[in-house]
Amino acid sequence: MKISKEEYDKLSRQVSPKSKLWTDCLWAFFVGGTICLIGEGLRAFYQTRGFILTDASALASVTLVVLSAILTSLGWYQKIASKAGAGTLVPITGFANAVVSPAIEYRVEGLVTGVGAKMFVIAGPVIVWGMMASVVWGVIYYFLRPMLGG
Repeated sequence: MKISKEEYDKLSRQVSPKSKLWTDCLWAFFVGGTICLIGEGLRAFYQTRGFILTDASALASVTLVVLSAILTSLGWYQKIASKAGAGTLVPITGFANAVVSPAIEYRVEGLVTGVGAKMFVIAGPVIVWGMMASVVWGVIYYFLRPMLGG
C-alpha cells in the first residue's frame, strides 16, 4: 500500500499524543523559578546571619548543591525533573544532579571503578569545555584588555 506524504502526515497526527507544550513550559518555568527563589531566600537568610553578599551567595550555592545531591540520592530529584523537565536544569542544581546520579548508579562497582570512574560521565564534558572556554576567553581578554582601557 502506497500513501502520499500528506496522508502519512494526517495519519501520524491522528495517532500521536497531543503535545502539552504550554503545560510543560509552565511547569519548567514554575519549578526553575522556585529553585531560584529558594536560592535567593537562602542568600537573604545567610545575609541576615551576618555574612557579606559574596559569602552569602557562595553559601546559598553550596546549600543548593547539597540539597540537590540529597534529593538525587533519595530519588526525588528525578521525580521532580520528570514533571518539570528543563526547569530542573537550573545550572547549579542540574549540575549537582548530573554528578550524583552516575555516582549512585555505579556505586555497586566499587568506590574506584564505579563511583570514582563514572561520577563525571555526564558532567565531565561540561567541565572540560567550560574550562577550555575560560582559557580561550581569558587569552582573548588578556590581549584586548589594553584596548579596552583595563
